[in-house]
Amino acid sequence: MAIEIRDDRAAGRLEAYEGAEPVGVIAYFVLGPGPGAGALVAVHTVVEPGHEGKGIAGDLVRTFYGIAAAEQVAVVPLCPYAASWAARHPEEAPQPAAEVVAAAKRQLDSDSALW
Repeated sequence: MAIEIRDDRAAGRLEAYEGAEPVGVIAYFVLGPGPGAGALVAVHTVVEPGHEGKGIAGDLVRTFYGIAAAEQVAVVPLCPYAASWAARHPEEAPQPAAEVVAAAKRQLDSDSALW
């Protein structure tokens, strides 16, 4: 069965579904207005047990970068999986500016609800 990826921006979740079953997610937040603005920040990537090894996490991260590119904003991959995927796919995952990364880390540190 094909994997469908849905962006629930209000909840900060990019979700993968196989039929009606949720099989993976990237938890994220939008870095808001102000210095270092304009980024989607990946905080955590999870693939449900029994669905590992199907490329779901990679599809989620690739889609996440695609959404950011369409919106013309950076991605800050604070999630270890997203960061390692970005390192393996530099042609699809441009590095964000250092000030954007710093702003994302500050926002994450100041708001535990973003986890």
